[in-house]
Formats: sequence, structure tokens, C-alpha cells
Amino acid sequence: MFRVTAIPKTMRAVVYRGVNDLRFETVPVPRLGANELLVKVAVCGVCPTDIKKIHYGTVPPPRIFGHETAGTIVKIGRGKNGGASVLASRFKVGDRVALHHHVPCLDCHCCRHRAFAQCAQYKRTGITAGFAPAGGGYAEYVRVMDFVLPGVVKIPARNSFEEGALLEPVNTVLKAVRRLNLLPGDRVLVAGQGPIGLMFTKILQLQGIRVLATDLLASRLKLAKKFGARWTQLAHQPSTINHQPSLDAAIIAVPSDAAVTQALQLVRGAGQVLLFAHTKRAEVGSQKSEVRGQRSNPQPSTLNPQLDFSSICLDEKDLIGSYSSDFTLQREVARLVFSRRLDVRPLITHRFPLAQTAAAIALASRPTEDSLKILVTAAAP
Repeated sequence: MFRVTAIPKTMRAVVYRGVNDLRFETVPVPRLGANELLVKVAVCGVCPTDIKKIHYGTVPPPRIFGHETAGTIVKIGRGKNGGASVLASRFKVGDRVALHHHVPCLDCHCCRHRAFAQCAQYKRTGITAGFAPAGGGYAEYVRVMDFVLPGVVKIPARNSFEEGALLEPVNTVLKAVRRLNLLPGDRVLVAGQGPIGLMFTKILQLQGIRVLATDLLASRLKLAKKFGARWTQLAHQPSTINHQPSLDAAIIAVPSDAAVTQALQLVRGAGQVLLFAHTKRAEVGSQKSEVRGQRSNPQPSTLNPQLDFSSICLDEKDLIGSYSSDFTLQREVARLVFSRRLDVRPLITHRFPLAQTAAAIALASRPTEDSLKILVTAAAP
């Protein structure tokens, strides 16, 4: 049972100070604004998006990362002008919650087209442990701003904080699946059977889709079978994959250009190839040189000579992407995870204390055969 204790003025957090520079520091506990929540973090997942920011310095320091977060509400901010908070009817101190750090405005041009990840409000991060908002889950407390509260989900008593923390990555997967035009019985390739690929495999199987799962590791393919894959194949044996029946779609859950090229060859006419892991932008300099090369040498494709763009046009294939989450799916995601129709617990293989967050990120960036989802845990609230 949760017990109310005094909230300290300072806390421990892992602060990003530059490329590959994470420091375990003491920082102030965030102060709340009107109609905001203070949550004591129980667990936070390690996400490849944050790893890229840390390894490549794509955002300026200092920041406190971590956005797959679950914990306990310990304080509710007062309402505007010091009045009663409008949150009193929805939340109370002691509620166990899963957080959601991006919520769109639902009114702009992008939102009207359901391109929520392109919405200006969505691109603001609504959870922070200090400094420029960056998720804040690698800290003992986080401040949840008012505009992302619609994405906060209460965790049922029978479910764990760890299950709550995995709502966010499951949401990104379900959003991506919804971008595909699939019917029960369709055949879909899922390239890569890490934690995200396994989520794709299970969600597709639950919808009656027949999944061909590929990975470089045989151990991952055994897991894929348990998560509902109809067929499995080692990724470095493409000749066997090429003899599979035509695919209706392919999901590329690894940042492999070769996998994209192969998938476009394997999908049938009017099939779809969805990119999920190509989240690191090309260097500006290389983009400029490519543009210069196209102007001086008008060949069909200087970007990838193996990619025949006419097959996309003539065969009416779709090459699409999906990025981040869709908070309008949160209730459906919560039912999926908390009912354990998608049981995320077997995906969790490693847990690190907050002080060892750098080690958790190092393992997640270079996964081993026995590592899948990696979590950073704090003391139980």
C-alpha cells in the first residue's frame, strides 16, 4: 500500500552532458505548475530513440532522458489562480500510472490528417525531470505537464509498473500496424525480432495475419514462434526467403537498407513496405553531395542502385514510414497489455538500478543474444 511521505527538495538523476557523457547527479525535484502531476518513478525503459540522441548528440545538453515511464503520483498541482485542481476527479495521490510524453493538439493541419507526430504541440515533450524537457524517466521524480495528461493511464492492481512502462513502445507498434492495409490471412514479413519486432509479430498474429519473422539470431526466431510467427527464417539466408509466397506487406524493424531493398522485391503488386527503425537522418553534407550528383549525372537512382523505383510506380507498391506513438490508441493499448493478450513480461531480460543507467544504455545499444527489453528501475514507491 502506498504511504504518503515528505517529498525531498533534491533527487538523483542521470544527466546527459554531451555525446556519450551521462552523469549520475543530484538535481532539484521539479516544481509543479497548475494542473500538473509529480510522479515518483518506479521504472523506465531504454529506448533506441534516446540512445541515438546520446550517441550522436542530436540535441544539446543538459537533458534527462527516459520516456517509457511508470510510477506513482505523489503530488497534484493546484488549479489556475490557486484554486482547486481540475485533476481531482481523475487522479489522486497514490495512483499507479503509466505516462505518455507526447500528445498532439488534435486541431492543426497535421492533426486533421492524423499525422500526429508532425503536430507542433506533439513535438513538445510534456514530461521533465529538469533542464529542457526530454522525458525525465532516468530520475527519481518527473513533472507531468497539463497538455500530456490525456495520455496518462492508471495501472490496474494486478499489473506491474514494468507492464505500464511498456505501454509506450507497444503504442508505437500498434500505430504502425494501423498504417498497413491488411486483411486476416495476409502474409507479412517482420524483419528483426528484437523487442519491437516481437511486438509486431504478436499484434499481427492476434489480428489473424500470417507472419514470416526474420532475424540474424536463431534464438530470436525461437521466441518469434512463441509470439505467433507462422514461419521463421535466418536473415542471412535470403535464398530461402525468396522462395516464400508473395508477401502482402513487410515491416522493417531494423535500420537495414538491404532489408528494405529485399522487402520491396518480395512484396506483391500493391503491397506495402513500412520503415520503423530508420530514425537517424542522413548527414546534411552527404545529402548535398547526393543532390549535386543527381544534377550532374541524371541516372535513375544514385541513392541505391539496387532499388528500382519503377517497381513502386508500375506495381503500385507503397513505401511508407511510421514514427512515434498515437495517444488516441492508449486505451486500446492498455487493454492489450493489461489483459496480457500481448504479454510483454517475457520481453524484459535486464534490469539496472538508476545509478547504472549508462550500463543499461550500453547494453541496449549493443544487444547480446540473451538481451531484449532493458529497464532502469528506481526504489519502489
